[in-house]
Amino acid sequence: MPDSSSPRKNSPVHDLRSALALLQGLPGELVTTDVEVDPEAELSGVYRHVGAGGTCMRPTRKGPAMVFNKIKGFDNFRVAIGLLASRERVGQLLDCPPAELGRLLMKSVQNPIPPVVISRDKAVCQEVVHLASDADFDLRTLLPAPTNTEEDAGPYFTMGMCYASDPETGESDVTIHRLCIQGRDEISMYFVPGRHLDAFRQKAEAAGKPLPISISLGVDPAIEIGACFEPPTTPLGFDELTVAGAIRGRPVELVECLTVNARAIAHAEVVIEGELLPNVRVREDQNTNTGKAMPEFPGYTGEAKPAVPVIKVKSVTHRRNPILQTTIGPSEEHVSMAGIPTEASILGMVESAMPGKLLNVYAHSSGGGKYLAVLQFRKTVESDEGRQRQAALLAFSAFPELKHVMLVDEDVDLFDTNDVLWAMQTRYQGDVSTIFIPGVRCHPLDPSQDPAFSPSISAHGISCKTIFDCTVPFHLKSRFQRSQFKEVDVTRFLPDFK
Repeated sequence: MPDSSSPRKNSPVHDLRSALALLQGLPGELVTTDVEVDPEAELSGVYRHVGAGGTCMRPTRKGPAMVFNKIKGFDNFRVAIGLLASRERVGQLLDCPPAELGRLLMKSVQNPIPPVVISRDKAVCQEVVHLASDADFDLRTLLPAPTNTEEDAGPYFTMGMCYASDPETGESDVTIHRLCIQGRDEISMYFVPGRHLDAFRQKAEAAGKPLPISISLGVDPAIEIGACFEPPTTPLGFDELTVAGAIRGRPVELVECLTVNARAIAHAEVVIEGELLPNVRVREDQNTNTGKAMPEFPGYTGEAKPAVPVIKVKSVTHRRNPILQTTIGPSEEHVSMAGIPTEASILGMVESAMPGKLLNVYAHSSGGGKYLAVLQFRKTVESDEGRQRQAALLAFSAFPELKHVMLVDEDVDLFDTNDVLWAMQTRYQGDVSTIFIPGVRCHPLDPSQDPAFSPSISAHGISCKTIFDCTVPFHLKSRFQRSQFKEVDVTRFLPDFK
C-alpha cells in the first residue's frame, strides 16, 4: 500500500460491487452463503459470530465481510454486511496502511473535491424504478431491511447515506441516521442533536415545507467513511462527499432524483427518494411496542423515541440484481466509520497547534470510535512536559462527543490494547495522572451519563470527561526504557513468517 501522503491513484474501488470484487481476491476478507436467511434478527445473529466485533455481545470476533445470497421473502436481493468491520480491510478498500487512515482522512478534508452531477442515463442506481403511487408499492416487501434483534422497533436501514440541502443556502450534506420502516411508504428518522441535516429540516419545517431527501444504500466505502465527519472539522454547509472525492482523487457522481428535488449517489445499489414532512412525528416503536429501537454503538439497545420525524417515500430505484448493504450497530464497522474521522479531526487540530508532537491517534473499539481516543505523543525537550495534556484538551475540542483520552509515549503501540494497558500499569498513578473535567455535554447514547448513575451529573447527556496521562514525565525518561532485543531476520528461520 502507498503512504497516505502520496498522490491518490485511480483505485479499482468505485462502488459496492468493485469493493466486494477487491475483497473477493484477498484471502479471508469475504465469505458468502447460499443458505436462505431471515432478515428478521437471524442475519445479524449470524454475522455477530462471523465478524461483527466491536462492542457486540460476546462471543464475537473480527472476521470477514459477508454476503447473503438468499434472503427469505426477497427473491431478487442479496445483503452485504461488515465491509468496514476491520481496520485492515478499510485500509485495503481505501488503499492506505491501516495506521495511516486518520492522516489520509485529515488530508482529504483539507483538499476536498466537490461532487459532480451526471445524466440519468448513466446512473446505474436508476436502472429499476418503483413509484410509491403504484398500488403494489410497499417498503416492507420491497427492501430486505434487517432487524438486528428480536426486540427492535422494526426493520432498519443502518447504512443509508442521507443527502439533503439547506433550503436557504442550497448547501448540501450527507450523514448516516437511524431509519426505521414504519409503513408502506413511511420511514422514521432519528436525529442526534446537532446533526446538520436536522438543521436543514428545522429550517424547512419553520417555513411549513417538506425537506427533499435521498437515501443511498450500497456505495463506495470512501463515501461511508467520509460521511461520518462532524463539526468543527466539517462545519454546517460542508459537503462530506467532497472528502470521499479527495480519498479517491476523483469526484463523487450524483444524479438528479426522479420524484423529489434532491440528488442521490449515482452508483448506489438502492436509492430511496422522499420528503421529511413538516410537523409530523411518530412513535419509533409504534408497530412493535417493545420500547426499544435498535442496538447502538455503545453495545446497548437504544430506547425507542416517542416522537421522531417522518420521511414520506415517493419512490425507490435500484440497480439490476441489487445488493442491500447493512451493518450491526455495535460492530467494528461503526468503529471504522465514526472512529477514523475522529482520528483525522484530532490529528488536524493538534497538528495545527503543536506540529510534530502528536504522532498518531486511535479511536478505540471499546468506545465505538467515539468515546475513547488513545493519543501517541512525543516529548523531546523539557518544555514539552504538560503539552501532552494540552493535546488531550484539544482532542475534546476537535470531537465534542469524546469522553476519555489516554496519553501514551512514542514507544507504545497505540493500536495494541495490551501495550496501552501496559503503559497504564507502569507509567500512571491515579492521583497525579488523572485529570477530571466534569459537567461537559457528551453523547446521549452513553447510559452512564445520567443523574441516576452519579449525583455529579446534572442532566442526561452530561459527562465527566477524563484524561489518563500514561506518559513518562520527561525528567524520568531514562528510567523507563523498554528492554531492547537484537534485530534479526526471522525469515531465515521461518520463510513464511509475516
